[in-house]
Amino acid sequence: MNHSARLVNSPSGEWELYVVTDGPSRCWLTYEFRRIQPIPTLAERNTAMARLGYAAADDDAVWEWMEMRDTARADVRLLASLDVAPIGGAA
Repeated sequence: MNHSARLVNSPSGEWELYVVTDGPSRCWLTYEFRRIQPIPTLAERNTAMARLGYAAADDDAVWEWMEMRDTARADVRLLASLDVAPIGGAA
C-alpha cells in the first residue's frame, strides 16, 4: 500500500518529514531535520524515509513542491510530497 511522504517547513521554520498513513495524524511517523537552512537534500530525504521504513513508490517518482500561504503570519510555507511504500512491501 502506498502512502505520501511530506516535507514541510514547520511554523518555526525547521524542516520535518512525515509519512501520511491511514492512522490518525498523531500516529504518523516523523523525522525532524532540526534546521531551517538549507532545504534537506534528496539524499537526506531518502535517508530519513528509510529510517522511517519507507522508500519512493517507484524509481521514476519525483518530489512535487507547492507553496502554502500562512495569512495569519503573512508568510509562505513550503510543502513537498512524494508517493512512498513500506520498504520490503511490509504493511
